[in-house]
Amino acid sequence: MNINEANTIFRKSIIKGFFEPQLVNLDFKKSSVKHPVINDDGLMQSDLLHIFFDVDTGSDYPDGDEWFIVDMLFPHDVKLPDNLKGTDYFTTLSVDDGKTYWHHRELIRYKYGKSKKLDHALEFLESKYKELHELLEPLQKDLT
Repeated sequence: MNINEANTIFRKSIIKGFFEPQLVNLDFKKSSVKHPVINDDGLMQSDLLHIFFDVDTGSDYPDGDEWFIVDMLFPHDVKLPDNLKGTDYFTTLSVDDGKTYWHHRELIRYKYGKSKKLDHALEFLESKYKELHELLEPLQKDLT
């Protein structure tokens, strides 16, 4: 088994064994949305923003067992205000039929050397989700 395969298995185990159950405890549920690039199921608290775990990006790095990327998907083909665009907030993601979704990618580091910081990583993930979700709430009326 090479490092890429080992890191992917390890990342999936951490996500399935810790992050997903903890998010479910925080009132997340399985997302009905399919991510255009990530094959695994996502989680959501509302239809505005969905969390998907990217276990492949960076799994070939030697420290790939210490982190993964979370992709927070806003699966609506709408125009976002300029203040919500950019790497700190949302960038475009092309999907089928010429549509554009919006997403935010965040590096989640859950291990520093020999010290596991799973709770800190979960707190950061939850706070980032809440922050981005609040920014999107004014757009909710435009989605119906």
